[in-house]
Amino acid sequence: MKGIVYKSTGSWFTVKAADGAFYDCRIKGKFRIKGIKSTNPVAVGDSVEFSIENIGDETIGIISEIEERKNYIIRKSVNLSKQTHIIAANLDQVFLMITLNNPPTHTAFIDRFLVTAEAYDVPTVLLFNKIDTYNDEELLEIKYLAALYRKIGYTCIGISAKTGKNIDKVKALMQGKISMFSGHSGVGKSTLVNVIEPNLAIKTTEISKQHLQGQHTTTFAEMFDLSFDARIIDTPGIKGFGIVDMEKEEIGDYFPEIFENKGNCKFNNCLHIDEPKCAIKDALEEDEIAWSRYRSYVQMVSGEDENYRVDIHSVKK
Repeated sequence: MKGIVYKSTGSWFTVKAADGAFYDCRIKGKFRIKGIKSTNPVAVGDSVEFSIENIGDETIGIISEIEERKNYIIRKSVNLSKQTHIIAANLDQVFLMITLNNPPTHTAFIDRFLVTAEAYDVPTVLLFNKIDTYNDEELLEIKYLAALYRKIGYTCIGISAKTGKNIDKVKALMQGKISMFSGHSGVGKSTLVNVIEPNLAIKTTEISKQHLQGQHTTTFAEMFDLSFDARIIDTPGIKGFGIVDMEKEEIGDYFPEIFENKGNCKFNNCLHIDEPKCAIKDALEEDEIAWSRYRSYVQMVSGEDENYRVDIHSVKK
């Protein structure tokens, strides 16, 4: 039988078969040693082949094969740097939810997420949430960030999951597609899903006042069928986002504005850091490339994984 993985809890997988029935499945042991380096060989969104077995009075599915993925989102665990985790596979798009504060989403995190999405061919839309809570100065900061990312080519939408502002735009983008919502814990992913599809009643919690971070309410990634011909994957909140398996020479290719300009550098292997006659540094001085983006790039090339939670979008604009 063929089906799509809707939920993964580590050792059990909920698979929706072609006839619409759901099965609890396990995987054949060989997957664990197939050279897949991630902590989870099967991810939500995977197309799989499985068979049914009756064990006692239980019917369980055994996943025997994963079909080739068109794309996936993968992250490196920040504290276990050798471990990687595939968050979801076969996505049409991912919505990265961003809040200025409560909790803060820094540009270094946004840029790491976007670079990973670019590397694995996942289109990304930036949703600036909680815009009903910001004062005039904070709204200007949001407008600045949205303009920065729009200039590079990303769709940016200011939304309020609480008041419903611009939720119709998000739903229009979701129609007929598999979308993933991602971002830090507390940015409002589950609240937004509940506004889009109230029947799901996904659990939400208040932000921790002490640390201005969300509590992890979503423990495992899970896909849901929505009433308007759309599917979403709700994911656990992500604290950090280490990039995976990238050579430093290729990182710039996943920054669209660096990729676009690098042909004008004197050296074709220019890393845009210390080299002379570098078109990227020229563009930086002319304010054609944002300093925050360049700083993120340098951090990634130099492998400063442990420092990327620093707030850098206020350093130089």
